[in-house]
Amino acid sequence: MKNPLIEKILFLKVKNKDKEAFGKFYDLYISRIYRFIFFKVNSVHDAQDLASEVFLKVWQYVREDKEIKNLNAFTYMVARNSVIDFYRQKSKKGDREELIEENCIPRVIDEDNDLAEKHNLSIDIASVLAGLDNLKDEYKEIVVLRYLDELSIEEISQVLGKSKGAIRILTYRALNALKDCLKKNESQRSNQTT
Repeated sequence: MKNPLIEKILFLKVKNKDKEAFGKFYDLYISRIYRFIFFKVNSVHDAQDLASEVFLKVWQYVREDKEIKNLNAFTYMVARNSVIDFYRQKSKKGDREELIEENCIPRVIDEDNDLAEKHNLSIDIASVLAGLDNLKDEYKEIVVLRYLDELSIEEISQVLGKSKGAIRILTYRALNALKDCLKKNESQRSNQTT
């Protein structure tokens, strides 16, 4: 939702326990929260389960009349904490095996594009995803929050509990690390073709 006034009105309605407004909020944010979680757990099934749990926790928090200053940032914070809890439970069970499911790359290719464009786009998406996988978790999280989920610096600072200056520095470092990963992957790919 690009209109900040409409978004604020929706958030206020949700804070006032309006079930219909929460449904709209869910519809608006489910894909963002799912994507945020998916990049951390690399499993469609686990990401779906965790995303559902996040919205349940947010609704319970709202119903208990607890203070929420920024519903957007709060939802991402709940998602982040849910992923942390997920890995804690997983490590207790001794189950550390991670499988990246095939066909998890989002379909953004228009059917009217020619075959070469489709191939290049799928390579670009795969390169960026591979680059993100090679980043340390802190950098990956910043890139996803800032550029995929389009959170502001202030919202990210609330989610991560860091100052806005620290977030700006992390964003700069994360982008440089991603550029380096993409350059390295590109040079490896070009060396393989020659």
